[in-house]
Amino acid sequence: MNKNPELILLFSGKRKSGKDFITDLLLEKFDKELAVIIKISGPIKSYWAQTNNVALDELLSSGETKEQYRKDMIIWSEQLRNQDPGVFCRQAIEMYRAVQWPVWIVSDVRRKTDVEWFQNNYSGKVKTIRIEASEDSRKKRGWSFVSGVDDVASECDLDDYCGWDWIIHNDGDKSIDDPLTSIIACIQSVTQVP
Repeated sequence: MNKNPELILLFSGKRKSGKDFITDLLLEKFDKELAVIIKISGPIKSYWAQTNNVALDELLSSGETKEQYRKDMIIWSEQLRNQDPGVFCRQAIEMYRAVQWPVWIVSDVRRKTDVEWFQNNYSGKVKTIRIEASEDSRKKRGWSFVSGVDDVASECDLDDYCGWDWIIHNDGDKSIDDPLTSIIACIQSVTQVP
């Protein structure tokens, strides 16, 4: 890698908690040359799209196609993660050509090993953010419990993690404003961008 990032923001949260909504909102606040959104699931979905003849943009969206394949993608990716916990972190950085940007917004951290990989490889540059939403809010966004999806590591491994720098409660009210303002200030202080 030619360039190290100045700041890496790791976002985590349950399905339909609003991770994509909040990370997209955050990215809109800055010049496109300052930050990039990285999805650890990107390489997984890319491989899955190629091997199953499915449109990649459908797997990357929040639609039904992704949900149709989610359980199988989890099982397959767990097998690779068991051999190399950082495999998809490295592939996602490469896939999104992240080395071009000083700020990385990782929108879908799901395991303690993801957090540890970034902290071990980019010491002192990582901030962690947990997005939380009530079950009622998540249901209104289309979530329903699926056995083998909502009760496995990809959804539950970070439930007991206590090292969050920020927690954002995203139930559709203004409660996201204060943490987002604080995160934006952190980006500005690290990158000296007004």
